[in-house]
Amino acid sequence: MNKPVFLSRPAMVSALGCGVHEHISALLGEADSYLTRSDFWVNGKSYLFGSVQTALRPFPAGLNPDFCSRNNQLLWHALLQIEEDIQAAITEYGNDRVAVVLGTSTTGGDDNRAALEYGFTRQDWVNSGYNQTLQLMSSPADFVAEMYQLRNVRYGISTACTSGARALISAARLLRTGMCDAVICGGVDTLSALTINGFHALQVLSSGQCQPFTAMRDGINIGEAAAVFVMTRNPARGLPLLGYGSSSDAYHMSSPRPDAEGARKVIQQALHKAQLPASAIGWVNLHGTGTTQNDAMEALAIHNELGEEVSCASTKALTGHTLGAAGALEAAFLWTVISRQINPDGKLPPHRAKTNLDPELAFIHLTQFQEAFNADNPRIALSTSFAFGGNNTALIMGSNNANPDL
Repeated sequence: MNKPVFLSRPAMVSALGCGVHEHISALLGEADSYLTRSDFWVNGKSYLFGSVQTALRPFPAGLNPDFCSRNNQLLWHALLQIEEDIQAAITEYGNDRVAVVLGTSTTGGDDNRAALEYGFTRQDWVNSGYNQTLQLMSSPADFVAEMYQLRNVRYGISTACTSGARALISAARLLRTGMCDAVICGGVDTLSALTINGFHALQVLSSGQCQPFTAMRDGINIGEAAAVFVMTRNPARGLPLLGYGSSSDAYHMSSPRPDAEGARKVIQQALHKAQLPASAIGWVNLHGTGTTQNDAMEALAIHNELGEEVSCASTKALTGHTLGAAGALEAAFLWTVISRQINPDGKLPPHRAKTNLDPELAFIHLTQFQEAFNADNPRIALSTSFAFGGNNTALIMGSNNANPDL
């Protein structure tokens, strides 16, 4: 990766709030949970969820109903934070040179729930109100292109929990091909009965707050979020995506490969593209779901590729696992933590768990409160995302040498 691409200040909405300032405050603060308990989603069961509590901005009047899903409304609310960057890109490059790549796994499927119940109950699909377009995986990207009248490539990526990270990787590749000059990229997912009950059936929903990398871990909390960037080749526009890696093991439908080969491979790829040694990484945002198998595999990968000293943390006990948005949301966490403007002291988000590292896992150093980047080194951080089907990604971001105050 000879010439890095650059990511604008991210738009973020999650259980932690809206925007970079509310998120960095929550990531570095002492509150140990922003999750809320609900018995709405699973019949007869109560679980903790990372639900967005903010009132979302309404859609514009007259919007095509094909786009009127809660998933797109969450995205629309987030986009308000970066509309200046979007308009600047359109003005500079033209609407035919701005692409859109967005990851999602839930899209607008739950907005068809009443129609599906009507159709199945009455066997009357004509009058059910079912709208297939709402649940297309391309819907978020199509919606953004429609709202800003963009005429370049736009598509959705749905690779479960790596969707948001893969959207950033695809955006970087589009820029390198010369197909466009800017890409609106990221991920969005909302709480979905289908998804939540699927994880319930797999018996991987935690009975309480998730406890990644501890012996107490018993599963995940599900959350919802949107995180979006404008990616360009312009160093004045943001922080650099220094490297990335992606692979697919096809090891198992839902279980990660125990020897962590695919996870190790994407970390190696990202370091190679960034032309960095492992020792250059100052912080790792772990995928860290809180499941037995993911955390064992990921600890092994980090231990073998980055060593025992690099500071590592999972943030999912705060946000919940935001699935198709997670890779983009946690890339936004990297951006926020690296930014000298947003995080002048270089403090690192502590790992959130009630006990120490499970002694049965390969040893990794879990970030403690008050840890910070080494002031003598550039701020460089890595984020991992792993998904069903053995789908793996790693992203590396760093300080902007051309704009050190950013």
